[in-house]
Amino acid sequence: MENQKNSRRTFIKKSSMAFVAGSFLPQFSAKSYANIIGANERLNVSVMGVNSRGKALAQNFAIQDDCAVMHICDVDSRAITNCLTVLKDRQTTTPKTFTDVRKSLESKDVDALVIAAPDHWHAPASLMAMQAGKHVYVEKPCGHNPNEGEILVKAAKKYNKVVQMGNQRRSWPNVIEGINAIKDGAIGRVYYGKGWYTNNRPSIGIGKNVPVPDWLNWELWQGPAPRKKFKDNLVHYNWHWHWHWGTGEALNNGTHMIDLLRWGMEVDFPTKVSSNGGRYRYNDDWETPDTQIINLDFNTGQTMTWEGRSCNGKSVEGSSVGVVFYGENGSLLIPSGNSYTLFDLNGKIVREVKNEQQIDARDLSNPAEKLDALHIQNMFEAIKNGGSLNSDIDSGHKSTLLVQLGNIAQRVGRSLEIDSSNGHILKDREANKLWSRTYEKGWEMKL
Repeated sequence: MENQKNSRRTFIKKSSMAFVAGSFLPQFSAKSYANIIGANERLNVSVMGVNSRGKALAQNFAIQDDCAVMHICDVDSRAITNCLTVLKDRQTTTPKTFTDVRKSLESKDVDALVIAAPDHWHAPASLMAMQAGKHVYVEKPCGHNPNEGEILVKAAKKYNKVVQMGNQRRSWPNVIEGINAIKDGAIGRVYYGKGWYTNNRPSIGIGKNVPVPDWLNWELWQGPAPRKKFKDNLVHYNWHWHWHWGTGEALNNGTHMIDLLRWGMEVDFPTKVSSNGGRYRYNDDWETPDTQIINLDFNTGQTMTWEGRSCNGKSVEGSSVGVVFYGENGSLLIPSGNSYTLFDLNGKIVREVKNEQQIDARDLSNPAEKLDALHIQNMFEAIKNGGSLNSDIDSGHKSTLLVQLGNIAQRVGRSLEIDSSNGHILKDREANKLWSRTYEKGWEMKL
């Protein structure tokens, strides 16, 4: 394990965004030295939601020399026990544990909250953290609905806090190089971008109302969402496919690809959005589309699409997930990993930049730990030295919004006309009802 930790540190320190550590006393490792109070500018974090992705994040934050995971929070007692076990190999500090994240936020020992709870918790927890004086690392999507994203943008300014969204590809070196190549004109004017995600997800079946397991605090799991009875096929992953808590494959994985397209094409808000698809593969409780194509048109003479296939894993361009930019002089492919390929108009490879790091985009919890550490360190640099974030909440909200608009178009069954100055839906009362949500009494988001 120590060799594994050292290899991670070596990778981080070699990157341009790495934290440069000082000299260490000979009897201490880098990590143990960091745990001495006052030894350096250590950041203490609390991690919310540690069953799967959150457990991976907790391990990644813990391995950073300038960080300690002080708290872990989860409504599942089993997840807390499991996370405590894996963190023993990552840091010398034993985290305090909490069922209710609000108790963790009361602590002065915490500088930042890391959020990997279900989607309906992302924005409310982020807001509570900022109001408690904490910085935020929130997994995508930054909100369950567009209104929540707008609130977070305002909150970050009001409370003067660093908020990084977890679209980690923004910090992957070769992806950055590929995006810069596009901006530098490598394929000429870009007028079309295509993103996709494919998988072979099984049926979630028909759930039954059963007693809440003794390991789960169902009341706190629901948190901001209006109350519903517990079913045996919701926790921990299948909530993604229910509009009440989740946002479907579009925001679960599409957010990453739409973000790359928006970044490379240098666009913000569209003028028109449409979506086609549905739940086609199985007859079960799954509500969101398992097959979906979202189209977004921009007033810059550009368009982008995202194709999601949750239940048919046939790859596109040899990758289960990725984007392609199409321009006047060629195209550029960014597949699942930290790499890109530049093609001429005839499809001939002009430049190919690879990375030795193997990435499994279908890994639900930890597809690219070493690369994701760069995103974490970028946040730390912003907190400590005022550096710019690779994915601040304003940018994160814009990318999230594009896919949210696609879901709204899908749910109302028609194209949406959009105000290109702010992303708001024009002249559609039914669609605008989905701009926000109702909350359980007492859980409303208020600045």
